[in-house]
Amino acid sequence: MDIESFWQVYLHSLPAGQNPTADTYDFWHFCDNEKGANELAKLTLQGSKTATSSLLWAYEAEGETVPQAGALSIITDWEGVPVCLIRTVEVRVRAFNEVDERVAFDEGEGDRSLAYWRRVHWEAFSRECAEIGRQADETMPVVNEWFEVLFPPLQEG
Repeated sequence: MDIESFWQVYLHSLPAGQNPTADTYDFWHFCDNEKGANELAKLTLQGSKTATSSLLWAYEAEGETVPQAGALSIITDWEGVPVCLIRTVEVRVRAFNEVDERVAFDEGEGDRSLAYWRRVHWEAFSRECAEIGRQADETMPVVNEWFEVLFPPLQEG
């Protein structure tokens, strides 16, 4: 299923008269590699991943705006196949060394510890910094974004 078809299925799933909370949506995948992108999409679909972190400098380098509460995004796998629709519920920008345990746990990755989060995100952000001509450091600005899955509805287990 392509992105637009997924969006239309979502719209048709809404109760009569209910409109989406936003008129527009974005679509993207997690990570800079296939294994990570697919794994994190799966964790999101399962409900164990409810947050993500991005490098603010990357948004700036790409001329993109930081997500805002209420923003809708279709999460895809590495190949661009839609997996789920999320709505951003909270966004905070802070230094890498100020990211806390809540973020690490809510991201749902690895053992969900802050130590794990710092290790894997340092590696990813360092690669990203190299691509945009920046130097990774402990105070680099990080965008922490919390979200909820809107579609498909999460299965209670």
